[in-house]
Amino acid sequence: MKLEAYLGEPDVQRLIDQIGGRKVDRVPNLENLVDDSHVEKILGRFAGNTLAYGGDPAKGASEATGRPMFAKDFVEFNQATGQDVLLIEAIWTPFKKRNADGKPVQITDRSIKTREDWTQVIHPGDAEIADKMQYVREYREAIKGTRQGTCLLFGAFMQTLYEFVVGLTDFMMMCIEDQEFVEEMFDASAAYLEKLVAAAVAEKIDVLYFADDFAWKQGLFLPPKLFKEIWFPRAERILAPARRAGLPMLFHSDGKIDDAVEGLIDLGLNCINPMDPYGVDYRDYKKRYGDRLCLWGNIDIDWPLAHGTPEDVEKDVVAHAEVLKPGGRWIAGSSHSITNFVPHENYVAMLNAIHKIGIY
Repeated sequence: MKLEAYLGEPDVQRLIDQIGGRKVDRVPNLENLVDDSHVEKILGRFAGNTLAYGGDPAKGASEATGRPMFAKDFVEFNQATGQDVLLIEAIWTPFKKRNADGKPVQITDRSIKTREDWTQVIHPGDAEIADKMQYVREYREAIKGTRQGTCLLFGAFMQTLYEFVVGLTDFMMMCIEDQEFVEEMFDASAAYLEKLVAAAVAEKIDVLYFADDFAWKQGLFLPPKLFKEIWFPRAERILAPARRAGLPMLFHSDGKIDDAVEGLIDLGLNCINPMDPYGVDYRDYKKRYGDRLCLWGNIDIDWPLAHGTPEDVEKDVVAHAEVLKPGGRWIAGSSHSITNFVPHENYVAMLNAIHKIGIY
């Protein structure tokens, strides 16, 4: 199965207009990550995955090694698949500590359990921000002469702590037993991320994409009252430079996020991803939020993408389009990422169906 021609060319303005509910020529498509085997099949050469040339930062801080995909490869990939922006990954807050040799290394071993442990942590600063901004500049240079744009993917200040710095069980207990300590760690992330966002705005980033997994299929990880008390004030601080600049802002969390959606709207976020099919009914979300939010994702990576046929994939895209396409504010895509366990023909079938069915 081959990728078919699609209407127009990759165009960041298409994405921005769809997010804002304005008229577009076709539904945009976008993925958080397209894994390396799919990229290689599309480009005909190895180029890494769409978040990294080496490593896989979507799988965690310990995998965030090496550099992003080379810009020229990303531009060519977008031309083939119809995506409108190049994603620059800055997902994890890079807290570090010294190893046995005295070298600062990113914390991924869940070893920070007490305030004494926290005093040993090296906080990120200007050097880490500069490292990310060099790739924003590289990508902006590469898109000259095209209509493609740049998008910074960043911000998992809660997930960094529970997944890599503290550990899930200990972090959740800490939220109840020592909320003040959790908020101190949140503030450390927020201080870094606010500066990161301000730097991206200064580098003329086109779109901001804030990601922080705070829910599972039955709801928020934390009691809603506690979550709103400790998470939203930091998120507001982090996003302030982008709000002042009027940039479109996307948001990602897996799970059932019902108890957070109104707060996300109040923060000025314009789009939610991935509408996790194990916690979100896209028909319900279209009715409730379709006039206030752009809805992105929900085509299940398990079925039909991993275990269905290309025909199953096309039928599922049609079903989503019937609900989500009218009135705009829909970005088509998977329920998380196009991983290597998704058959390539199913990924191609999804793209072809989106481009065919998505024309307005």
